[in-house]
Amino acid sequence: MCGSNKLKFILLNFTLILFIHPGYSQTNEITIRFIGNCGLYMTDGTSNIYLDFPYKSGAHHYMEYNLAELDSVKDHPVFIYTHRHSDHFSGRLVRKLSKKLDGRIFTPRNAESLKKLNTELSDFTIETIQTKHRFSFNHYSYHITWHGKKFFISGDTENSATLASLRDLDWAFVPAWLLRDAIEKTVKLQDISKMFAVYHIGPNDKITNDGTETRIKLLDKQGEVIAVPY
Repeated sequence: MCGSNKLKFILLNFTLILFIHPGYSQTNEITIRFIGNCGLYMTDGTSNIYLDFPYKSGAHHYMEYNLAELDSVKDHPVFIYTHRHSDHFSGRLVRKLSKKLDGRIFTPRNAESLKKLNTELSDFTIETIQTKHRFSFNHYSYHITWHGKKFFISGDTENSATLASLRDLDWAFVPAWLLRDAIEKTVKLQDISKMFAVYHIGPNDKITNDGTETRIKLLDKQGEVIAVPY
């Protein structure tokens, strides 16, 4: 076999190996895109979960978002809300999107129904945790395990007791006031989560990270993506 034909043969076999074993050519990961406030888009490439989105853009002087975000929502979306305040929730927008895209909506009013996702989504479990938010009668936080990766979605809760009870998270999504409460109560953050994403940063909030605490990431840039390989 001449050199060029031999090279073609090797390349052909390598291509076949990649085709038969797709794991060699791709990395499995969960991606989480920050939309604004507590709004997140979470996907494993198959299922599409929207947390506290869509909300009313600019409500209570918090973050606005480009309305093109509404057009980018994927088919068969799952919408999960921590509570129904307008800077987290827009009933009009989410009902319109859900009807158009064959989606499902979960708020504290039907949070117990979330358990059905544990059998419907691939390698996914969600635990509902009723938490307190002084301006809301009904508020939930969520503990999600997906493809072996663990996430905590706090919403607007102020007391760090629930956060402090968790262990070995990969990412905890929390507002600055919850993280501050945990630090003031000398909670050992390193026991709780590998990483903390601080979201729901208001226009008058002065929050900085000097880089010395690598475990904390500020979500202050809309569109930023966190990738979690599994």
